Amino acid sequence: MLASLLPKNSATIIECNTKPGAKILVSGGGKCNITNEVMGSEYYVGDGSFIQKSLGLFDEKALLKWLHNRKLHPVLRKEHQYFCPQSAKELLDIFLKESKKQKMLLGEKVIEVGKRGDFFSVKTDKRTLNAKYVVVASGGLSFPKLGASPVGYEIAASFGHTIKKTAPALVGFTVQKEQFFFKELSGASTEVEIKVTGNRCRGSLLFTHKGISGPAVLDASLYWEKGKIEVDFLLDFPWQSIQKSKKQLSSLLPMPKRVTKAFLIQLNLDDKQGVKITAEELSLLQTLNHYSFAPAGTFGYSKAEVTKGGISTDDVDARSMMSKKTEGLFFTGEVLDVTGRLGGYNFQWAFSSAYACADSIKNIL
Repeated sequence: MLASLLPKNSATIIECNTKPGAKILVSGGGKCNITNEVMGSEYYVGDGSFIQKSLGLFDEKALLKWLHNRKLHPVLRKEHQYFCPQSAKELLDIFLKESKKQKMLLGEKVIEVGKRGDFFSVKTDKRTLNAKYVVVASGGLSFPKLGASPVGYEIAASFGHTIKKTAPALVGFTVQKEQFFFKELSGASTEVEIKVTGNRCRGSLLFTHKGISGPAVLDASLYWEKGKIEVDFLLDFPWQSIQKSKKQLSSLLPMPKRVTKAFLIQLNLDDKQGVKITAEELSLLQTLNHYSFAPAGTFGYSKAEVTKGGISTDDVDARSMMSKKTEGLFFTGEVLDVTGRLGGYNFQWAFSSAYACADSIKNIL
């Protein structure tokens, strides 16, 4: 995005992969969740005022207009999320066309960046380049098979920047032995609401052979550090009607039958008619509205969609993305300590921060 916005022949992209845009192509099930029509800093973890300044310069409406002008018309799916109509390649093709005006070095890894006087030296595994300005847009640690690496953090640290603790985010949870029965439910999904550190994440929960995943879980992982989460497995269930029904509990409760039966076993309850359950049994069932447990951990960076944590925004200017410590050094996107929820927020942050950076560089070139 940055290369697309900068003047012709003003930049060189150094890309470690032999083809650019690998993460774009695999995102959103191959259709790339570009942005969200409900936008704001409250959908991010990070310094809200810092985030809002960049979003304000180039919000989702500005992004959609920019794409429309290039004949890409993202479509709304899942209520508020914008996706490519056919495939993520549509978005990547725009960036490849727009950034042709810049030099691109593919299959080349940055080793280190230094500065002497007014110029930076960028050492790669093939050459050393000199530049007046350097932008670090290397992302986080998620999806190492697509070229993710800590190089951005290493560059920032070498110039005295603080790196906030990183962790996999938008990722599934592994479970402890008390929840090992979840693994036997692999493939089943149900609608839930998860409470974690004061945040509520509503959506689908998917049981897997490793633990739990699905949109609600991925969102919850953004806020989870350690300790317990609380899951409401019976969202908005009308309890007053259950004791009047002759249906079996496995048919009454709004979960897949095998999921309901598994929980009944855990609660030491029989699968009986609603009219036959006692007040004590009803009270036990209602614990599924606030089922509390501590995940063992996450599926890790190899399965995580993003990395939370990163370069502290305290020492980065929100309107230009330039380092407050080193003139001419910029940071954009996921490498910063800004992480969005599921639903196109992280792509929007990449585009908004790139716009802020490009705007600043164009003014000083």
